[in-house]
Amino acid sequence: MTKVQPLIELQEIDGRIRELELELKDLPRRKALEEARLKGLEADLKAAKASREYVQNQISNLEAEAQALKDKIAGLRTTQAGLKSNKEYAQYSMQIDLVTHELEATENRTLAVMDDIPTADSNIKTAQEKYDAEKTGVDASCQVIVDRIALVDGMLKEAQAERAEKVRELQGPEFSKMRLYYERIKTKRWPVVVPLTGEGVCGGCHLVQPPHVAQMVDRNTDMVACTMCGRILYRD
Repeated sequence: MTKVQPLIELQEIDGRIRELELELKDLPRRKALEEARLKGLEADLKAAKASREYVQNQISNLEAEAQALKDKIAGLRTTQAGLKSNKEYAQYSMQIDLVTHELEATENRTLAVMDDIPTADSNIKTAQEKYDAEKTGVDASCQVIVDRIALVDGMLKEAQAERAEKVRELQGPEFSKMRLYYERIKTKRWPVVVPLTGEGVCGGCHLVQPPHVAQMVDRNTDMVACTMCGRILYRD
């Protein structure tokens, strides 16, 4: 067994921890991307509803305007009925005609705007159907991600506990120096412990090692580091 076998075992645990941490970091991003799929459709639905509301407001305003014109006509006719002068009567008749024409124009505009209601309702229905269909898929995908987050978090805690146990095994004087070196290199290089090929090439930086380095690795009496990258070497 190679001298650095305990470090290889520690590195295997650290490798799993790194992968789990990366996945745990990536999963919320994936969930956010899933939820973002709804944003465009949600915006389309809001726009369709806003358009329908705008049309309805136009109709309400035109109906109020038409009612005001009807009230005006009624007032003019009431006043006209009490007039005794033919000239004044004729003047009021002209005013009534003008307001009546204005009323007809307003009512025609109201009918034209009302024609937009079916289209607006259809747009809302289409946008709602698209949103509902997409939301079903997004909700399912997000739930899968939430479940995966819980699972990965549990796996990570188990791996961290396993690492803590392995570190306790490496507390003796024989391994403490190697482990401290491993921990220091781990912050800069990954993987830390790499094989030395038959040609004497470092499995990390791929530099050909001097003959004496290969000989030290083969003797397997102490930890040997790559002369370039500092990774710990061993014969596979």
